[in-house]
Amino acid sequence: MNKKYTHIFFDLDNTLWDFNKNSRLAIHETFLQFKLDQQGIDFDLFFEVYTRHNDGLWSLYRKKEIHKNELKRQRFQKTLDDIGVVGVDAMEMNNHYLEMMPQQTILHEGALEVLSLLKSLNYKLFIITNGFSEVQHRKLKSSGLEPFFERVFISEEVKCPKPQREIFEYAITSTNARKSKSVMIGDDFEVDVKGALNVGISGIYFNPKKLDGNNDNEERSHDDTFVVIHKLTDLLKVL
Repeated sequence: MNKKYTHIFFDLDNTLWDFNKNSRLAIHETFLQFKLDQQGIDFDLFFEVYTRHNDGLWSLYRKKEIHKNELKRQRFQKTLDDIGVVGVDAMEMNNHYLEMMPQQTILHEGALEVLSLLKSLNYKLFIITNGFSEVQHRKLKSSGLEPFFERVFISEEVKCPKPQREIFEYAITSTNARKSKSVMIGDDFEVDVKGALNVGISGIYFNPKKLDGNNDNEERSHDDTFVVIHKLTDLLKVL
């Protein structure tokens, strides 16, 4: 079989590993561990405020405008401050959360099925992910994803986050891949797909919720070098 691609690069969070569901479970366990429920705090409100701060801080971190430790502390400190909680150590909350996170194992539907088939078809599979090394490696191991991938490229280890071109170039060089035979699959259009397109790698935008902000016709000027899928099993139709 003459494959269109030989090297497939996957994002991890919210592409294979269901970050939204797993994060909520880990935050809820942390919320209970620090007895915030006993202070009359509403969990849904806490999670909403935390998510807003976390998303904003990760955006700054990707731009290298804040350090890792600032992100870890501020996402919980800002949440506690906004809700009016005192007497709770933000870094202790963060450390507990990061301990709980990789113990969660919910994957997007079809993830293991698709990876098993791609592996059996001799595709070379890799991960390119933003995140903290100690957490990402444990996620892969505990969720059963680790055996499918030959290499895992984590922004903290490469010292360059997506969508910056250096992490993609490093992954291509390290795997002896040809850009024309490589494709990046991810749920974040700007970070995963555009980041890959900017270095000459094809992209597949995984958009399970059919988000309006990144519609299926966006950026077709890239010579159709990306496609959109709404289920992981759709990969088998486009590779």
